[in-house]
Amino acid sequence: MDNILGQGKWALATAILFLASLAVNEWVFTNLEFVRGINWIYLPAGIRLVSTLILGLPAAMGLLIGSWIACFFYYFPDDLVRSVAGGMMAAAAPYLAYRWARAALRLQPDLSNLTTWRLIVCAFAYALANTTIHHAWFFFQGERAALAGGFVAMFTGDITGSLFVLYTLKAVASMFRRLPAGARANAIKESPAK
Repeated sequence: MDNILGQGKWALATAILFLASLAVNEWVFTNLEFVRGINWIYLPAGIRLVSTLILGLPAAMGLLIGSWIACFFYYFPDDLVRSVAGGMMAAAAPYLAYRWARAALRLQPDLSNLTTWRLIVCAFAYALANTTIHHAWFFFQGERAALAGGFVAMFTGDITGSLFVLYTLKAVASMFRRLPAGARANAIKESPAK
């Protein structure tokens, strides 16, 4: 029971973080929207990738919940099928990239062997999986008018968003490591995560 509650906690945290990144993306990069839901810089892509790499299945469940909330109440409130499918695709792509990375790149569960090169490969694998899954859906739904342009925009947005989030986290972690040990302990002790 504790394990289920723990996973549920991480799923909920992932959903909230994803929705927050979506709000920030809508606010900061409004002018970079290709079409509704496809941006040239898409920060939620980075949250999807990082959370799934760290948490695995609980993150995918949180992304499913967060994506359904975004689809049902923001992107496609009048299209039940598209909302259900959109949430499932948004959760499946990072989870598939995570499973692929665990097998092909031999990523350790604690990510101890996640190098910069492997991180970039993960970002590309995620962007390719996400864009391909979504555009296959668009194709089979008959939405073929801007398929090629949409593919390029979504792939670019997923890559730029993922790399922006990944390198921001890397910079924060690097600054945190440079703090003296006492300051790091105080920062951890004073953090709201307590």
